[in-house]
Amino acid sequence: MGTKGGEMGKKVPMRQCTGCGERKEKKNLIRVIHTPENEILLDKTGKKNGRGAYICNSTDCLSKARKRGALERSLKVTIPESVYQEIYKEMTEGG
Repeated sequence: MGTKGGEMGKKVPMRQCTGCGERKEKKNLIRVIHTPENEILLDKTGKKNGRGAYICNSTDCLSKARKRGALERSLKVTIPESVYQEIYKEMTEGG
């Protein structure tokens, strides 16, 4: 018994975007983290230490998440305006 034509039991990690709410492959999303040092950062490697939330690499999704307070709820922290501006900047400029 096995699966036809491929890897057996290989699961693709899925995460939900806090902006649009769609479930996508983890590798296609950007992780926003709240570090133990109390910083809010974009974690493009997905490996930094801290509480994470995922978002599409889209300023539209970031706007939706911000409007609904979804990132703050996921990260359990209040996010200052300056941090949102920094995240927008990193997304648009490829930081």
